[in-house]
Amino acid sequence: MIDQHLQTRSSLEHSKVEIITLNPTENPRNWPTWKKWTVVGAITLVDLSVSWGASGYSPATAKFEKDFGVSSEVGTLGLSLYVLGLALGPMSIAPLSEYFGRTPLYIIPYGCFLLFLMGTALVENLGGFLPLRFLSGFFSSVTVANFGGTIADLWDVRHTGIPMSIFLWAATCGSPSGYFLMSWVAQYRGWRDVFWALLGICGGFWIIMSVTLLWAGETRHSIILLRRAKAERRRTGRENINVPEHMRQRGVRQLFRTALTRPFRFLFTEAIVVFAAVYNGYLYGLSFLFNGAFNIIFGPSGKGFETYQVGLTFLGICVGISLGPLTNIWQERYYQKRVGRAGGTNIPEARVQLGQLAGVTFPISLFIFAFTSYVRLSWVGPVVASGLWGWSFYTLILMTYDYVEDSYGMYSASALAAVGLSRNLMGAGFPLFGRQLYTQVGGYQYASLILACLALLLMPIPFVLSRYGLRLRQRSPWAREMMEHDGQSAGKPDEVALEDEEKASQ
Repeated sequence: MIDQHLQTRSSLEHSKVEIITLNPTENPRNWPTWKKWTVVGAITLVDLSVSWGASGYSPATAKFEKDFGVSSEVGTLGLSLYVLGLALGPMSIAPLSEYFGRTPLYIIPYGCFLLFLMGTALVENLGGFLPLRFLSGFFSSVTVANFGGTIADLWDVRHTGIPMSIFLWAATCGSPSGYFLMSWVAQYRGWRDVFWALLGICGGFWIIMSVTLLWAGETRHSIILLRRAKAERRRTGRENINVPEHMRQRGVRQLFRTALTRPFRFLFTEAIVVFAAVYNGYLYGLSFLFNGAFNIIFGPSGKGFETYQVGLTFLGICVGISLGPLTNIWQERYYQKRVGRAGGTNIPEARVQLGQLAGVTFPISLFIFAFTSYVRLSWVGPVVASGLWGWSFYTLILMTYDYVEDSYGMYSASALAAVGLSRNLMGAGFPLFGRQLYTQVGGYQYASLILACLALLLMPIPFVLSRYGLRLRQRSPWAREMMEHDGQSAGKPDEVALEDEEKASQ
């Protein structure tokens, strides 16, 4: 009887599930600061090149159209199909990190992108070129799919502001800087040489990223734990070792069902996501529309610039965007002060302070751009206006990303996927009507005025988020769950909760 009791007790102890958690030595958030920034720096280079693959083609579009004997509308498809691939790629690539980790999903898809990039330089017919452009965009979307997650792996939510600002600087500055760089190639060489140049640059960035990520190791917490659990089961022979429930791998069907359906649920039911998607979509749509619009305004039919000179005008946007991370230092200090006064409670509304200013300067920059785009006027006015637009563009994109991520926590991947889908779909669509807009509405200035008036309609969004963001989060099942998880007053009446938040900000 005693032996049987001991055997039963041993069996029960053996069958009890042992949950393992990240220890300090293996947690990427405890890596040295220099190691974190080495990883971010390597991925940032690739993030820049993702947009270069889109806008780098634009200065060579005229030569492509002449070589293949196609219209400007067909030539623009080379840009739009790439951006469409950027929109759809993350929906398939991002979920796979749950099985393979982030490192392989940076290295392998981007390596495929390089092969398709080579294909576009060699292809001899339009029927092959256009699918290759779509596939190039699809497989280059690795940073869109993974970079935000990598930042969350390396920093807790209160300290993601600065690295997120670097990520979004690369994402926003990539389009104008890509046009600027490749305009020099397009000026003196053929359109195929543009793709060869991109292949050389992107290939070098791929090598840097691959070596860095393989040296640093995996960053996704669930993958690190799953690998350790597997090693422990193999070492001890015990099958009762597992990871926390929220880190366990889902079935492939469930994984992709969630990845493919939840972003649309967010996009059609969550007011916060709708605001962010509309703003992101319009801003990114304009950034790619400008590829054609600048060529019309500053090119031979406008101010008479050559291809490389049109490329130089994009430096105004680049300078404006590059000022964004600097001004964000002030925004980040303001956010940390608000959070500190609230006892460490997360306050997404503290992220929108500069966004309110950018919401005003965004339409103003377009109005200035419109009234200075007359052929008889100097090029200085529209370039300066584009710099103000670039700062507004960056600041508003950063505001929406930070606000969405802070609001939805562990659900932010789906929320940001919805925002990213809208952003790149509109980025793909805007260039298709940009040329017609700037050539058929009576003058360049009238086209820009239309864009400025549409921007006015979006101006209230940052102010709505600042004043009513807490109420919107309370009414969202996902955001409310994150508030309750963080110990916030998600269940209080709106007026009481708002009073608490206002007291915390004083």
